[in-house]
Amino acid sequence: MARLGALILAYFFLVLAIVGLFLPGLPTVPFLLLTAWFAARGSERLHGWLYDHPHLGKLLIDWEQQGAVSRASKIMAVLMLITSWVVMYYRFNNVWWLMGSAILFVVIATYLISRPEPNNDG
Repeated sequence: MARLGALILAYFFLVLAIVGLFLPGLPTVPFLLLTAWFAARGSERLHGWLYDHPHLGKLLIDWEQQGAVSRASKIMAVLMLITSWVVMYYRFNNVWWLMGSAILFVVIATYLISRPEPNNDG
């Protein structure tokens, strides 16, 4: 039963990660990491597919082995955070919400930028 639950959650987080590629404000990488974690417990096949994927696999391996995030991923993430905040600025009329989200986004961007870049020397 635990394996089935892990499999369901793995696919759920995979869907959220894919949606996050196209929807500003919805993070991709955290959902991808959750997908990998649950897939390791629920489906060897899905877990293998994630790590063998030409794009997703490199992100996961860099994070797992080095705690690293590529420069391109950092730039994309920060641009998406900025875009998300600008969209919220025009859609919401709540100063507290805008200030809270700005603080959260700055914390996320700071953490992300502080991560090392992958060392692919060997």
